[in-house]
Amino acid sequence: MEEILFVKNLKKHFVKKGFLRQKETIHAVDDVTFSIKKGQTLVLAGESGSGKTTIARLILKAIEPDSGEIVFDGVSIDNDCGRLGKLRRECQMIHQDPYASIDPRMKVFDIVKEPLDIHGIGKPGERKDLVFEALRDVRLDPDEVASKYPHMLSGGQRQRVVIARSIATRPKLIIADEPVSMLDVSVRVGILELIKELQNKHGISFLYITHDLSTARYVGHEIAILYLGKIVEFGNIEKVLLQPRHPYTRALVESISEPNPENLNSEKKIHINNPLEIDVYQGCRFRARCPYAIDKCRQEPPLEQVEDKRSVACFVKLD
Repeated sequence: MEEILFVKNLKKHFVKKGFLRQKETIHAVDDVTFSIKKGQTLVLAGESGSGKTTIARLILKAIEPDSGEIVFDGVSIDNDCGRLGKLRRECQMIHQDPYASIDPRMKVFDIVKEPLDIHGIGKPGERKDLVFEALRDVRLDPDEVASKYPHMLSGGQRQRVVIARSIATRPKLIIADEPVSMLDVSVRVGILELIKELQNKHGISFLYITHDLSTARYVGHEIAILYLGKIVEFGNIEKVLLQPRHPYTRALVESISEPNPENLNSEKKIHINNPLEIDVYQGCRFRARCPYAIDKCRQEPPLEQVEDKRSVACFVKLD
């Protein structure tokens, strides 16, 4: 199966001033490599601060990487205006907060039409049909919502407008950054079903960013688990979540809300808490939090293939 996106050895470090103006280097994204197949969904999962959104911004060239390569649809993306234009037309983004990601002073029709105007897609007389088609694709009635402002819609409707805007240019890849985290639980399923429906209908690939593994499993085909800027486990989403091989992945799985009261008091060997400085600068980044750590973990483990299309960065590799 062909790849729509290939990210190789991507790095982005930030320098900030710490106590007494001492400089501290933040390893936001550190030598990350992955690919997304056409028509499939790759999930980037991890705690806040693991580098998920920074990777999205790097792919869209909102910020420049320190090093690494980004190949979109077979073309290496640099600062060439033509290549950037193609990337930003065919790679769209759905943000976490639907109200903050659209102009509240614009009507729904103009919100969805704006990317068509920016990229010069369709003749001016044809753009109304394209806007109405996008709204129908997200199960909104154009006659009902096109003339409304965002504040007149529900949270779920606003997110559907954001999705309609993202698909109006007929993109090949959509980056969805926590697209349901600010919605009511009753609305989330409908949005997730819509994402799968659009993928099947238009063949769109998705990079789905989340910390919620339950929604990740619902929409994803493959998953990359991020910890402090590095991928610690990668593979088929069913295998990774049902049989985690990295201690951090197991900790994330164990932190999922448990519907069975009898399991609430079961012992968990790994607890999610704030990472320590030792995690970043001494060998394995998860070593200070890992009950399975051994002396060899003072070295940084490489991301190694353990089975077909399954990789783990761990010397222990849980069974």
